[in-house]
Amino acid sequence: MRLTLLCQMAGVPFDAISGDAEVLDIVQDSRIAKPGDLFVCMPGHRQDSHGFLGQARERGAVAALVHSSGGLAEAERTGLAAALATDTGVRWSATVGALCKAFFGDPTATMRVVGVTGTNGKTTTAWLVRAALDALGEPAAYLGTLGLATPIGMREIANTTPFSVELHGMIREATSDGARALAMEVSSHALEEDRVAGISFDVGVFTNLTQDHLDYHGTMEAYAAAKRRLFEAPGRQTKPFVAVLNVGDPTGAAWSREFAAIEVATGSAPAPVAGNRRLTASPHEVTVDRLELGWTFEGATAASRVPIGGTFNVDNAATAMGALLGLGYGLEASAAAMERVLPAPGRFEAVPNDRGFGVLVDYAHTPDALEKLLDAVRALNPRRIVTVFGCGGDRDRTKRPKMARAASERSDVTVVTSDNPRTEDPLAILEDTKAGLVAGRESHAIVDRREAVALAIGLARPGDVVVIAGKGHENYQIIGRTKYPMDDRELVRSALEGTR
Repeated sequence: MRLTLLCQMAGVPFDAISGDAEVLDIVQDSRIAKPGDLFVCMPGHRQDSHGFLGQARERGAVAALVHSSGGLAEAERTGLAAALATDTGVRWSATVGALCKAFFGDPTATMRVVGVTGTNGKTTTAWLVRAALDALGEPAAYLGTLGLATPIGMREIANTTPFSVELHGMIREATSDGARALAMEVSSHALEEDRVAGISFDVGVFTNLTQDHLDYHGTMEAYAAAKRRLFEAPGRQTKPFVAVLNVGDPTGAAWSREFAAIEVATGSAPAPVAGNRRLTASPHEVTVDRLELGWTFEGATAASRVPIGGTFNVDNAATAMGALLGLGYGLEASAAAMERVLPAPGRFEAVPNDRGFGVLVDYAHTPDALEKLLDAVRALNPRRIVTVFGCGGDRDRTKRPKMARAASERSDVTVVTSDNPRTEDPLAILEDTKAGLVAGRESHAIVDRREAVALAIGLARPGDVVVIAGKGHENYQIIGRTKYPMDDRELVRSALEGTR
């Protein structure tokens, strides 16, 4: 497609268009540019991305989307056709989204797309939706923290919700692999930066709101406002949109008074809002690997034996069920589909052993998620809970002592260690975290995560449950700006072998 035609089809105003060229693909990383590519110069805080125009041109790029007059001049100097959309935040994001939507043929216009936002539960909920859709005979893809999963395979991705160019490219990849539906996590960062511009959602799911990412958003009010955008944005699309809100969460309950929605309730919740529909999930039995749930919706009832465990997963199963109803599936068919799902990797994932104690690996990395995780473990009546956790570097420092308090209040033994220290001093992170430990409870602080896991396994006795929290499915640890191989599940297996 010619650049000038592509700009015309995008339907958004450009400040200037210089030259023309046949565009074969769109990229935002100059290092992977190919002959015929349009290179999108994403605005950045650390460096001017226009400085990579030359590299993109050397690799065969024929055109560029730039965000300043200086960038336009640089593109012209390097021999690239170019379109200028001055960086004004939301306008820039809308332009990139519209350009990608036009180029990739707007696949979400015909796909059924479920977007899941919230502090905790996004990954599990989206994963369950995708698995249930497969069970219902609708080939589906998943996109989020775990990566991109399509009907023919799965691969890792860099961000929970990729930037616009990558996101649209991945959705095209999913459709090429045979997906007719998509369940995707939508992070607060992505909503704030409007990375999902050009994506048409059929259903938006809200799980909950607790403290996280205040290093980015600044306040809980700003954090909530970012999440809310998922439910405000559908005004820009043409297909019908259904909101699914967890009304057991105060923010979800408040939003249910503002948005027409399917309300999801798993326990105490406000009375249904007039005009909204209410899905009620009643847990009859909860074990380490199974939920027995009863469902009530619009006067009908059904039941499911969902093959995931832990009390906090009742909410995740219920919001996933709400998404299926939002897509138009009946209660009975949806309940049957929920019996055929598989748990998300690294979410309440058991590591089998023959020592008589349980070991669970989970991604919980916020105070609220850790509280819910450990409460779910306590409900299984273990002899003791031994918890290993850490806090990430270059992230919200205020949640560190809160994480420690959540762990030590609910554990018999707490081991504080490193998560992904990134560019911070791991010892300094531990000191911030230790401030929240409850006095009088047994605790240990070990910087090396491998040693910390080994200590926890060595302390465990029959009837105990060891919880390794914070990294879940991740198979790396970030120290400085480098990813080093590390998988909590492998650390556990190694520790088990070493204590024989």
